[in-house]
Amino acid sequence: MKRIYWVLASITTCLLASCNSSTKDAREYQTVKIDTVTSANGQTYLQYPGKVKAAQDISLAFRVSGTIRKIYVKDGARVQAGQLLAELDPTDYQVQLDATEAEYKQIKAEAERVMALYKENGTTPSANDKAVYGLKQITAKYQHHKDQLGYTRLYAPFNGYIQKRLFEAHETIGAGMPVLSMISGGAPEVEINLPAAEYIRREQFNQYHCTFDIYPDRSYPLKLISVTPKANANQLYTMRLQLVADKQPVPSPGMNTMVTIRCDSDDAHSMSVPCNAILQKDGKAGVFVYTPSDNKVSRREVTIVRLMSDGRCIITSDELKPGELVVSAGIHHIQSGETVKPLPAASKTNIGGLL
Repeated sequence: MKRIYWVLASITTCLLASCNSSTKDAREYQTVKIDTVTSANGQTYLQYPGKVKAAQDISLAFRVSGTIRKIYVKDGARVQAGQLLAELDPTDYQVQLDATEAEYKQIKAEAERVMALYKENGTTPSANDKAVYGLKQITAKYQHHKDQLGYTRLYAPFNGYIQKRLFEAHETIGAGMPVLSMISGGAPEVEINLPAAEYIRREQFNQYHCTFDIYPDRSYPLKLISVTPKANANQLYTMRLQLVADKQPVPSPGMNTMVTIRCDSDDAHSMSVPCNAILQKDGKAGVFVYTPSDNKVSRREVTIVRLMSDGRCIITSDELKPGELVVSAGIHHIQSGETVKPLPAASKTNIGGLL
């Protein structure tokens, strides 16, 4: 009986020791994903959502008040520069011009007679001055009334499209009230908003292009037009870019797009790591560096410069250099100095890395 007891005790001890060893191994060999630190020197890319806008988007109005006689265009109509778009009833302005024209002819004839007499010393200098100034005054009045009659017609200022008719015929409007909204038909523009962190390094931007979901296989070059020097209420700076369509389909105003900006790196020692590799602790950012020789990890502090749209992050650090390996998955389950097990790379037959 004693022999059986000692045999059972020995087996139990071995089993407990094996369990403790397995637990220790499992704790010391946490499986993690490894990624390589790359240099961010040279060119980096920024991406921002944008919207296509017409190069010119204006509201057209008459310079005089009156009753609309006729509007000659419909919504969406294509128009040419100088084309007649709308007209006011010119009756009142025509009557006004006719009266002024008669007055102008009368005063002009009288003024010319007085000036002719003055040349022959047949009248006084005072009478001559009165005739000269009277002629200038009536001439200006006559020209003003001619202009007012001309302002009863509204013409297209450039080639484009009528976006919307804001009034209809027979309605009475005041001077300066928008009657038609119109957009230009030339190359459209793209507008994006830059945060302050990128606005201050705008001089490093050197190339722009945009893409559209409806044109998945096309890329449109962009030319910089301007950047507003003042931030809006959201602390964003508006950048305007001209879209170069070449022989490609021209996107319509209002479409959403994604703008990519290529720029020079702003730090000679900047590096790129996956965003998932950065762990915030005690208000400081850091990464776990993996050493292949002993399979251990060590924490090193980094400074975050900015986040990229491809899931990576630009950082700087005096404790890190390109080519080193960092833990990009599993950082919340390990500690500095701990031994880990790298996750094997997915094989060609393991589609999606699921196995």
